[in-house]
Amino acid sequence: MLDIGPLELVALVVLAVLIFGPDKLPKMIQDVSRTLRKIRQFSESAKEDIRSELGPEFKDFEFEDLNPKTFVRKHVLEKDELGLKEIRNGFDFKSEMTEVTDAVHGRGTDPAAPAPAAATGSGTPDLLKKRESPQPGEHPPFDADAT
Repeated sequence: MLDIGPLELVALVVLAVLIFGPDKLPKMIQDVSRTLRKIRQFSESAKEDIRSELGPEFKDFEFEDLNPKTFVRKHVLEKDELGLKEIRNGFDFKSEMTEVTDAVHGRGTDPAAPAPAAATGSGTPDLLKKRESPQPGEHPPFDADAT
């Protein structure tokens, strides 16, 4: 009911009694309910007039479908003619991210496979890994592209 809690409803009733008084309050409630009923009747007659003007091909037309969220929910998500659920379920982001991080860290995806040459220290150095400080007399690695 319009997201009004019980305490707020009691506060509104007390406020209405204080503003209109106990003798005028029932008349005000009747007037408000009569006005709301007339507004509902007017909107329903307007909807029926629009449906009759649109013709028989729009007999199942609902005005709630004009809301974009409702339209998408009704026409795209329920029917799923495009196979969106299969496409969405086909992506496994966790395994893809694991593969990327393993590739960055130089780890193979198969734990029984031997470690790459860069990780063992033989062959070309892995520039992405942190290196230990050079031994005395040893020159630090030189990267011609970085200078």
